[in-house]
Amino acid sequence: MVVHSKMRGSTCAALAVTAAGAVGLGFVAPQVPSSSMTRTSSASSTAPARSAASSARAVPSAAPVAVAGLGLLSLAGASARRSKKSKKSVVSLRARGGEEDTRVCIPLEELRNTDVEKVGGKSASLGEMISQLSDVGVPVPGGFSTTAFAYKEFLDKGGINEFINDKLSDESIYEDVDKLMKVGKEIRDKIMDTPFQEDFEEELKAQWQRVSGGDEKFTFAVRSSATAEDLPDASFAGQQETFLNVMGYEDMKQKVHLVFASLFTDRAISYRHDRGFEHEKVQLCATCQKMVRSETGSAGVMFSLDTESGFKDVVFVTSAYGLGETVVGGTVNPDEWYVFKPTLAEGKNSIISRTMGSKLCKMIYKAGGGSETVDTSDEEQNSWSASDEEVKALAEMAVKIEKHYGRPMDIEWARDGDDGKLYIVQARPETVASQKKVGVIEEYKMLEKGGTKIAEGRAVGKRIGSGEVNILTSIDQMSEFSEGQVLVADMTDPDWEPIMKKAGAIITNRGGRTCHAAIIARELGIPAIVGCGDATDKVSKGDKVTVSCAEGDTGYIYEGELKFEKNVQDLGELPEVGLKIMMNVGNPETAFAFGQLPNEGIGLARLEFVINNAIGVHPKALLNYDTLDGETKELVDERMKGYKGPKDFYVKKIAEGVATLAASVYPKRIIVRLSDFKSNEYKSLIGGEQYEPDEENPMIGFRGCGRYTDPFFEECFAMELEAVKMVRGEMGLKNVEIMIPFVRTLDMARDVNEVLEKNGLKRGEDGLKVNMMAELPSNVFLAEEFLEYFDGFSIGSNDLTQLTLGLDRDSGLVAQYFDERNPAVMKGLETLIKAAKKKGKYVGICGQGPSDHPDLAKWLMEQGIDSVSLNPDSVIPTWQFLAKK
Repeated sequence: MVVHSKMRGSTCAALAVTAAGAVGLGFVAPQVPSSSMTRTSSASSTAPARSAASSARAVPSAAPVAVAGLGLLSLAGASARRSKKSKKSVVSLRARGGEEDTRVCIPLEELRNTDVEKVGGKSASLGEMISQLSDVGVPVPGGFSTTAFAYKEFLDKGGINEFINDKLSDESIYEDVDKLMKVGKEIRDKIMDTPFQEDFEEELKAQWQRVSGGDEKFTFAVRSSATAEDLPDASFAGQQETFLNVMGYEDMKQKVHLVFASLFTDRAISYRHDRGFEHEKVQLCATCQKMVRSETGSAGVMFSLDTESGFKDVVFVTSAYGLGETVVGGTVNPDEWYVFKPTLAEGKNSIISRTMGSKLCKMIYKAGGGSETVDTSDEEQNSWSASDEEVKALAEMAVKIEKHYGRPMDIEWARDGDDGKLYIVQARPETVASQKKVGVIEEYKMLEKGGTKIAEGRAVGKRIGSGEVNILTSIDQMSEFSEGQVLVADMTDPDWEPIMKKAGAIITNRGGRTCHAAIIARELGIPAIVGCGDATDKVSKGDKVTVSCAEGDTGYIYEGELKFEKNVQDLGELPEVGLKIMMNVGNPETAFAFGQLPNEGIGLARLEFVINNAIGVHPKALLNYDTLDGETKELVDERMKGYKGPKDFYVKKIAEGVATLAASVYPKRIIVRLSDFKSNEYKSLIGGEQYEPDEENPMIGFRGCGRYTDPFFEECFAMELEAVKMVRGEMGLKNVEIMIPFVRTLDMARDVNEVLEKNGLKRGEDGLKVNMMAELPSNVFLAEEFLEYFDGFSIGSNDLTQLTLGLDRDSGLVAQYFDERNPAVMKGLETLIKAAKKKGKYVGICGQGPSDHPDLAKWLMEQGIDSVSLNPDSVIPTWQFLAKK
């Protein structure tokens, strides 16, 4: 009877049985004899669930072997067996070299990355890492791979090749999903009904015996490895099958058979056709590896760059409990971390961002073989699935792998629950962000603001799409989906690729930004929002929606088809201009994308953006957590999951936000303006009502430096400073400078410096620069005096204009008078610039004026200002304007 596993269907239960994905995670390090003549396993090759001692007793005759990466043994025995079969070929005695290698199985330890044509991309890459990286701290599992030669020989029997070519020659199947499904099933049935050749079965069993020591309970993962996969421009992610917890030879033989058949899943046929790969030129091999017990540990995926922006100085790590297929297949919303490579290399605390996922389920072993998905406990859902030390260790491995391959990499990993060790189980080239054309900027922007948000999740890509909603619950509904519709589903997996390519946008309840569906969406260039949780409940079939991934890491689904624009700019070579062009960036979620614009750093990073979005709780409410009412406590608890307590949450969230912004332009300077909430804005935070006064005019009320030196706010400000000190100290981001806003008097200037020093941030110490936001008429009149207390001015032209002209810029009644080019304002700007130049101090401007008025930026350049800090969308136009003769 033919068993087809999960070649159709996409429910969580089906995924649990077959774990369809590019990789099943959870393996052990390779330390076994490489010769296929050795039929027993050494103690060091045993599954981690068993102790070395018990394994040694099971195979007392095991011979000493070379550890992976330190030496290889001869394959003369295996080659000799194959030479009896082949009369026309010269058989290689090595994995490489010779006229033709006719072996049907090769130990992974003997493979290199140059062997893709022999064993496919996955097996070749694993062999490369085993032989080249194991001695530098990258542990990789061992096992063996079937070969392309064996696959071709198998298809040549019984007329399978002719049958396949005939079925796939009908071009109509690529437009009709029902026909595609029918043809795919016919081909898979044909393959499954054809028995393996006798000598292939003999060698397959010999390799199973060698690795397992004949133990029927020894567990393997059997995965696909195609000769056209894991390429720099096409990932083939999840196009063929993976089987986990495979026990016994007969089970392995059946799973290898199913892997062979999976070259012709509907999704794989469609994927190859759409990307111009000829079906008959792609061969499929089976990678058979030992499994580690990540079912009692955790596993995940990491990229050696940011997948959304292509920013190359970070490692993006994801993790969830149990076998890694839940992360790879998108059935779980994983935990996420960003690790900054330059400070990682310096041994600093290099985790600059973390986001806790819901992790609602996990995949574990099923009794008797296979796997199943179960719910996670409340404790698992509310804790990190990997420690900081593990995340940093993984990032170090990612950097080593990237360096070896010379390109950004997509890497899968697992942590064994018994021995607690980390293992790398796959590495392949990243295929989307790394392929973007250098110097070309594509930007999508919402033109209609204030639309009704229906749902939100994790953004995949930076694009925007809109259309009519079609909610699908199964791939059996493929024929009901029309070109350009917005696909909404609980989750998708690679089986859905034939309809994903037709979608105007994709929305799922489950999944993270490293799952297969996200990878395919990026390759297709389709905006996708994953992990929404309840999108299928929030929208209805036929609704018109807009899907925006252009607003940071969070993607938003808006009601209606809203207007948006797409701009593509080829920057070419931008000439130098007479001042430094910096950026105004406050949202850490957009930092990596904006950091790749031409810039000289960040001239204004507003800390209140981080506090409002990443924390959302009044600092006094956190300091007085024990006195909060039950309802408020519940809101606060939900936000600070994963942190040790209220203060730890506040300090670390600020530190992560600042660190992410600083990393995006490192080592260029970033000027962080400390919190400048008005009392009405603080009041809007959770718990804020209890602590903030009602002011008639908060714009000129209790704000900025006046708060910092007031006893009421002293402890709150100290937490901000602790975060900045953490970023500059243990996180190693010395490019961070600070800016003090709304300094009314010289006494305030003196007092705030004393507060800074008291909290370990003394101006001038360890290279710390403290700037003042020059935005008040008093700052203009006493410019030289204020500079005695600061390293420079960052001119806040918005407030300076408002206070010089006596305007409320939020009032529509007087808005027509607000202009930073007013002669009185420009006189103030000129005074501030001259004072800074006289004192030899820095002076820049970070208000809205230069972004809106390039002519003002040009005038400032002529006055000798050091920098203008612009909104990111104004950087290129202003640069080009200033470069004109």
